[in-house]
Amino acid sequence: MKKVLQFSLLFIAFFCHLSLKAEDGYRLWQRYDQLQNKDLLKQYRQSLNGVVVQGSSPTLTVVKEELEMGMEGLLGSSITIANQLPKKASLVVGTPASSPIIKELGLEQKLKEVGQEGYLLLSQKHKGKNHTVIAANSDKGVLYGTFHFLRLLQTQQNIQALNISSSPKTKLRILNHWDNLDRTVERGYAGFSIWDWHKLPDYIDQRYIDYARANASIGINGTVLTNVNANSLVLTPEYLQKVKALADVFRPYGIKVYLTARFSSPIELGKLKTADPLDPAVKAWWKNKVNEIYTYIPDFGGFTVKANSEGQPGPQNYNRSHADGANMLAEVLAPKGGIVMWRAFVYDNNVPDDRHKQAYTEFKPLDGTFQGNVMVQVKNGAIDFQPREPFHPLFGAMPKTPLMMEFQITQEYLGQGTHLAYLAPMFKETLTADTYAKGKGSTVAKVVDGSLDNHAISGMAGVANIGNDINWTSHPFGQANWYAFGRLAWDHELTSEGIADEWIKMTFSSAPSSQAAIRTMMMGSREAVVNYMTPMGLHHLMGWSHHYGPGPWIKDKPRADWTSVYYHRADEKGLGFDRTKTGSNALSQYAPEVQAQWGNPTTCPEEVLLWFHHVAWDAKTKSGRTLWDELCYRYSGGVDSVRAMQKTWNSLEGQIDKERHQQVKQYLAIQEKDARWWRDACLLYFQTFSKRPIPQELEKPQGTLEQFMKIEPKFAPGI
Repeated sequence: MKKVLQFSLLFIAFFCHLSLKAEDGYRLWQRYDQLQNKDLLKQYRQSLNGVVVQGSSPTLTVVKEELEMGMEGLLGSSITIANQLPKKASLVVGTPASSPIIKELGLEQKLKEVGQEGYLLLSQKHKGKNHTVIAANSDKGVLYGTFHFLRLLQTQQNIQALNISSSPKTKLRILNHWDNLDRTVERGYAGFSIWDWHKLPDYIDQRYIDYARANASIGINGTVLTNVNANSLVLTPEYLQKVKALADVFRPYGIKVYLTARFSSPIELGKLKTADPLDPAVKAWWKNKVNEIYTYIPDFGGFTVKANSEGQPGPQNYNRSHADGANMLAEVLAPKGGIVMWRAFVYDNNVPDDRHKQAYTEFKPLDGTFQGNVMVQVKNGAIDFQPREPFHPLFGAMPKTPLMMEFQITQEYLGQGTHLAYLAPMFKETLTADTYAKGKGSTVAKVVDGSLDNHAISGMAGVANIGNDINWTSHPFGQANWYAFGRLAWDHELTSEGIADEWIKMTFSSAPSSQAAIRTMMMGSREAVVNYMTPMGLHHLMGWSHHYGPGPWIKDKPRADWTSVYYHRADEKGLGFDRTKTGSNALSQYAPEVQAQWGNPTTCPEEVLLWFHHVAWDAKTKSGRTLWDELCYRYSGGVDSVRAMQKTWNSLEGQIDKERHQQVKQYLAIQEKDARWWRDACLLYFQTFSKRPIPQELEKPQGTLEQFMKIEPKFAPGI
């Protein structure tokens, strides 16, 4: 009996050991495991044998905690963080205001150049001794610098001769959560909302703190807690207490809280008969509500507003303009330092015009009429976060108005929670696009960061892909898109490859062979999705409502602009939406240089050809193939790319922890199956118009069009 008990105890201990070693992905890119490079580890330990952090603010307290956790984990030895300079100190952290040592270093000019959120990482002498210095003008800058320094250690960089200065190119770097008060998440594919409103404000989940840590580590400084399809209840005292609890958690990490404002709240909460923005009673109601919010949250950031779009109430209900609505809110927020982020995602099924044109048509005439604390938040493309869209025509068209970029990190149209699609190349594609607003080089990035038109405020928003799944994003590689958004919001000049390398080293492996293999997968993944879903400028081909899987046949719905046939315009002659002068003339909304390139099918990039042109099935493409054959090759190429990713990932077995390797392997199997589904369904459908065979050398569809049209996923997440 005694031996049985001993064996049982050993088994339990062994099982617990395995459980502790299991990798569930919760730590994201902040896996402070001991470095395995012994030579570098020795060098780090010798260089970082003492730490001084002077100052006692809540943010500097966070800095101390993060340095202690990070350095002890990475170096495998305990560290002591002192308030005064000991004999062996080598890392000095602080601001000139908090640290006499930093003040003595004479960094005034360098610090002036990095602004309030920027920082310096320097190898510096002080009284004859060598030190590594993290210096900033503000405690928040120190925090950002600390995370950068820890990233250098995680990615095993040389820290012997540091001379780094960094400051954000955009002022507001914000996650938009499309989270509802019942914890469902619109277009969320990683479980329920991380905000447990029922338990707030009394229970503070550790996940809220780790969320703040993760965001601060990539420079995100704001979070919109609630869905753009807003619920007025979040503005009631009951919920403001809960919002306050979250704001208190986030504040030391430099993160402000924002809310979505439902435009009809004066009616729903205030029992007014109208929400007319020019009505004095409505203005008074919002002024009182904003004052109330600031009593709970003194650094409240402001409102994001979706108005007069997809059935949401707005100023146009009262024959007022978007500027009237935005300025009314801006006026009451301005004394408190708050801002309004007014979304330009507006379109109306009753407007007999190309949906691509509607936001420009409504907002362009309003340029210069918005108050100074209003930003117009514009999606990267004019339709709706498709796998590929040309840049939105509003970028470069409203020089008197700060435009805020809106990217979608959650993969609503790119395979949702089960497809590997690294989105940094998509983000960069938009940011580097040239609007020609003020001649060559007037990139979207320069519009967004405010430098093109000298705007005082600037920003980027990303629709979050975060849920309460243990690994935050469902797909382990979904974490890379959250990471990439933050890094590009801080510095849009970073490369997709560079960001991928950072994330891979901190998340999976620093082994060169593994890193190269994973980078190859990531860098080709978005193009693979485009090819098996919407190649050559096709768009909006997804299934009805759930947006999961193909539905190019969708038609005869209550709204034409929610159907697929509205966009692809397939007929016996050809395929594509004519947006030139002979069609909707949406091209006229772009600069002449852009019109000249995209307006001619021979110079229009094939990646967006069918976005702007209705092309004959037999028209020759750059490959020498007909449009139909090229389409077949693109769809098949997308499937082949997924199979290549599977092969690459399988080769990494044993080099990646078993848990995450198995999860990604299974997700890739789903992706390969879905890629075939997309390819086969779309080609069979378009073949009914082209009347042409699929090239002999390509894999043929498995099933009939009728079978594919009957597929209807039940209870798909994110609706």
